[in-house]
Amino acid sequence: MVTSRSMGGDRNLTSVTMFVLLGISEEKELQLSLFPVFLVIYLVTLFWNLGLIILIRMDSHLHTPMYFFLSVLSSIDICYTTSISPRMLSDLFKDKKMISFIACATQCFVASWMGQTECCLLAAMAYDRYVAIGHPLQYSTIMAPGLCWKLVAGAIGCGFLSTLIEVVTCFEMYYCGPNVIQNFFCNITEIMTLTCSNPFISQISLFVIIILVVLGSLIIILLSYGFIAASILKISSVKGSAKAFNTCASHLAVVTLFYGTALTVYMHPSSGHSTKQNKFLSVFYVIFIPMLNPLIYSLRNKEIKEALRRLMKRTTHLSQ
Repeated sequence: MVTSRSMGGDRNLTSVTMFVLLGISEEKELQLSLFPVFLVIYLVTLFWNLGLIILIRMDSHLHTPMYFFLSVLSSIDICYTTSISPRMLSDLFKDKKMISFIACATQCFVASWMGQTECCLLAAMAYDRYVAIGHPLQYSTIMAPGLCWKLVAGAIGCGFLSTLIEVVTCFEMYYCGPNVIQNFFCNITEIMTLTCSNPFISQISLFVIIILVVLGSLIIILLSYGFIAASILKISSVKGSAKAFNTCASHLAVVTLFYGTALTVYMHPSSGHSTKQNKFLSVFYVIFIPMLNPLIYSLRNKEIKEALRRLMKRTTHLSQ
C-alpha cells in the first residue's frame, strides 16, 4: 500500500506504508498443511527453552557460569522466534500477507537485536569454555558472577547499538514501491533492495556491523577453540582429553549450526541463491535453530539430566 504526498510544487511522490510478505509458499494447501508442523515446532521451542531456564534457576548444582550463559541463550531464542513465528503462523491463513511499515521495522529490530546478541553471547560462552579447560584451578575466580553479568550486558548492549544503527539507516530511506518482500518476515537485506533512495550508507553500515559483530564474534570463538585444542593436547590421559572435549562439544555444535546458516543467509551474493533456497535457509535459521539449541545442550548433558531427575523426585515427593 502506498500513499501520495506533495514534495513541493506540483510534484507528487508515493510513500510505502505497508509491505507485502510473499510468505513461505504461494500454494494455499501447502500453507495450511505447514501450519500444524510449525505450530508444534514453535510450542516445542518455547517449552524446551523455558523449561531449561526454570530448571537452571531451580537446581543449585547448575548455578555455574556455563549454565548462566545457557539460560540467557534460551531467553534470547524465545525472544527471537517469538518476534517472527506468531505472525508467520497467522499469515499461513491469509491470501495477502500485509505488514505495516512500523511493524516491519519493529520485527526487523527485535530479530536483528536478538541475532546479534546471540553472536556476542556465543563468543562469551567460548571464552568461558576456554577458561574452564585451560585454567581449571582459577576458573571460579576468573569467571566470577560480576564478569558473567558484564559479558551478558556487553552482548545485549552491543547487539542493541549495532541493530539500532542498522535499522535506522535502513528505514530512514525513502520507499515508494515496489513493496513486496520475497520472504515470510522482514529481512533487512531484502528490504534495502526495495528503497527508492541511494542505499550506499545503509549497505556500508550493514557491512561494517557484519564485520565487527558477526565475524568479530566468530574470530573470538575460533581463537578460544584454538586455545582449547592446545590445552586438550597437553592433557596426558585419553579419558581426561575426552572429558575436556565433551564440556564444549554442545557449544561447538550450536556455533556450527548458528554461524553456518547465518553466514549463508546474509553473506551470499543476491544472485547466488534462488528465492526458494533463501526461504529454506530462513526457515531453518528462524524456526529450527531456536528449537535445536536447548535440545543439543540437554540430550548430551549428564548434569542437566541429573538435575531433571532431582526435580522429578522432588515433585513426586511433594505430591505424596
